[in-house]
Amino acid sequence: MSRAWRTTWLLLAFMLVNFADKAVLGLAGPEIRADFGITRQEFGTAQSAFFALFSLAALGVSALTRRVRTTTLLLVLALLWSVAQLPMLWGAAGFGTLLATRVLLGAAEGPAAPVAMHHVHGWFPQRERSLPTAVLLVGAAAGVAVAAPVLTWVITHWGWRWSFGAVGLAGLLWAVCWRLWGADGPLAPAVTRKPHEAAERAPDARNPSEAAEQTPAARKPYEAAEQTSMPGTVPLRAILLSGTFLTAAFGSFAAYWSMSTMLTWAPDYLESVVGWDLHQAGAMVGLGALANGAVLLGHGLIAQRSAHKDTPRRLPPGAGAGLLVTVAGCATALYGTTDTLAVKVPMMLGPMALAMVMLTVASTACARIAPPTQRGVVLGALTFVYALGGILSPLVLGGMVDRARTVSAGYEEGWLLTAGLLVTAGVLAALFCRPETTARRLGLPEPAAGSTPQVPVAH
Repeated sequence: MSRAWRTTWLLLAFMLVNFADKAVLGLAGPEIRADFGITRQEFGTAQSAFFALFSLAALGVSALTRRVRTTTLLLVLALLWSVAQLPMLWGAAGFGTLLATRVLLGAAEGPAAPVAMHHVHGWFPQRERSLPTAVLLVGAAAGVAVAAPVLTWVITHWGWRWSFGAVGLAGLLWAVCWRLWGADGPLAPAVTRKPHEAAERAPDARNPSEAAEQTPAARKPYEAAEQTSMPGTVPLRAILLSGTFLTAAFGSFAAYWSMSTMLTWAPDYLESVVGWDLHQAGAMVGLGALANGAVLLGHGLIAQRSAHKDTPRRLPPGAGAGLLVTVAGCATALYGTTDTLAVKVPMMLGPMALAMVMLTVASTACARIAPPTQRGVVLGALTFVYALGGILSPLVLGGMVDRARTVSAGYEEGWLLTAGLLVTAGVLAALFCRPETTARRLGLPEPAAGSTPQVPVAH
């Protein structure tokens, strides 16, 4: 296995733990509300506390990628996750402790996705990034899929507090593995490199395929295209105010809103409105996460195949993703308004999962319109925007359900609001997400021959 893909699998596990951390509160929600005697809106406040510093931390720590090795940053983030989760094992820890630990956890997890993306992009040339980017995002879906049944079992047999302990210990285990095998890639921006790292990233002479992969001759076409000819910086304002960035960010905001809504409220919705028990609800949330992962992986494989075959695009960049997000919005509206399980379940396991594609498309599109030295900052800014969906959706939907005449009516309004956001985001992405056009306007060079960048687009 090449070092590039070994790093990718390690970061897949990183994202898996990351989203298991997010899912634990939703899965333990009914037990926590009963134990603490809190309303749904108060519970939504606890969920939103996770995002209190999430966006700011994502922006601030991503800026550090220009001066601090991403290998080090990822290790520190994983250790902080564990520190934030373990206090809930204490029997006397109450609602105040829950709020404080969720704030700390959010501050540590906010930078996780952009820093991990920036790190893995240092191992792959532009045209090769679609699949590893999708693999990292599959970790998000896999984290929920694995966490749902496992944590449901932990809650049932050991109590809800041990669900926090389980994900905290998983974070510590990942940190040990990363300390042993984590390393910066050969295409990492020069500002993150230090002389003593050369030996660490030297190819293993005992592995001929790895040595050949990392020889100067093998890296030269990609490094030349990505580091030599690329300008050092582009005015950040020009990148962040471009139509590509704005529509990618809003599309990601809507997709993240939808995902956060499912993580926070789907277990309660399936129990309170549909009438399922905890195990049935947890299994359905897990299956929904698997559907998200299948969509992301399938989309990444199609994009990677198109990149290698130089397949002409049938749709402009962003148009295919916009169409898929629009379909997801329509499916969400149907999911929230029908009482027929034969319709509701397929919507959750199929079309609603298509919204996740926007997260992959947005990440690769924003990476295309930023020079390598600014890539971490731009991805951090993207996370800053879309993470606001995680702040707002628990509060907004919790308040809507508590104020509605019935729980069912409140949830219906919430699903329709989510559907409206997705449809609007899909239309805007289809019209204005044009990374190649934006890159040319910003003065970024065309990719070198043989390394054409491909933004994932639905075919």
